[in-house]
Amino acid sequence: MEVPFLDLKIQYKSIKQEVDSAIQQVLDNTAFILGPAVADFEKEFAKAHQVKHCLGTSSGTDANHLALWGLGIGAGDEVIIPANTFIATAWGATLCGAEIKLVDCHNESYNINPEKISGAINKNTKAVVAVHLYGQPADMDALKKVSAGHNIHLVEDAAQAHLAEYKGKKIGGLSEICSFSYYPGKNLGAFGEGGAVTTDNDVIAEKIKKIREHGQSKKYHHEIYGHNYRMEGIQGAVLGVKLKHLNKWTDARRKVAAKYRELLGNLEQISLPKEMPAHKHVYHLYVIRVNAGNRQKNQQTRDELQTFLQENKISTGLHYPIPLHMQNCFKHLGYKPGDFPVTEVLAESGLSLPMFPELREDQIEYVADKIKTFFKSK
Repeated sequence: MEVPFLDLKIQYKSIKQEVDSAIQQVLDNTAFILGPAVADFEKEFAKAHQVKHCLGTSSGTDANHLALWGLGIGAGDEVIIPANTFIATAWGATLCGAEIKLVDCHNESYNINPEKISGAINKNTKAVVAVHLYGQPADMDALKKVSAGHNIHLVEDAAQAHLAEYKGKKIGGLSEICSFSYYPGKNLGAFGEGGAVTTDNDVIAEKIKKIREHGQSKKYHHEIYGHNYRMEGIQGAVLGVKLKHLNKWTDARRKVAAKYRELLGNLEQISLPKEMPAHKHVYHLYVIRVNAGNRQKNQQTRDELQTFLQENKISTGLHYPIPLHMQNCFKHLGYKPGDFPVTEVLAESGLSLPMFPELREDQIEYVADKIKTFFKSK
């Protein structure tokens, strides 16, 4: 049996007629940049996330930049982000001219650890970014308490967490501003690059609307500095169609996670993702951790398991094998191995299993069976 890590073709085939029709409408109207399809999608996405404003952007990375730019983050400022995240989170700060300050992740949720934030704050700190990593919301109450106590901005990065919930509320409106990504492999993915910013703040929304279109509110009237971060009409059309199916796909992802938990829950050699109390995890990724006794052995065993699964036609992923503090581009920050131990352990022992809504039960059973077979031979 062959089990892909992700299968975008099967999803496209299931909605092909709807998507093709929506794209054709954009072509017929030649509304290639922003336009009605994007406006309609923005309205529906904001509604789905219980927030006033959604502004479509050209990518999730651009949305990260716009979120901090919209808050006035600039040169000389510092922004706290988790060490355990994709590098696009960091670009939001660096593109504003600010510096990042890293904080370790929580051992169970893998999200930023609120208890570590106060020690990283100084007079230059202007914001903390809560990444809802792998699809699990961060501890927003604790983060709000810390950010409010130090009078700094709280921002969400929800690139992997469309429709996730924290204590019964959708993410995206739990902070001043939130960024989303619609990269094709996301839970809600475009047919190319795409992103969005959501907020309940009318002033911030108006500012970002100007920034994403060259700083103008009216053509050729450039009131503030800006950039070209507009969403394409075709991506808005595709996302508008796919959004109608997102609840169903999210439920399917959660069922896949439940099946993995049922089949692998008693395997002592691995740790499964833990859904934190009162959090609704949407499982963009299903990351297990190998427990082989020590860090060196963990990585060796993880790599051997990945190779074994690949030999059995099961595709897996690594998220993220080189933590931010060990990336060459951030060498100047002075971090060293050992500074963020929880993040490093996850980088060395984490393995992402196949996860997508259309994953069949027999495929999940096959993956679980091969994982058990591997550890029986150890």
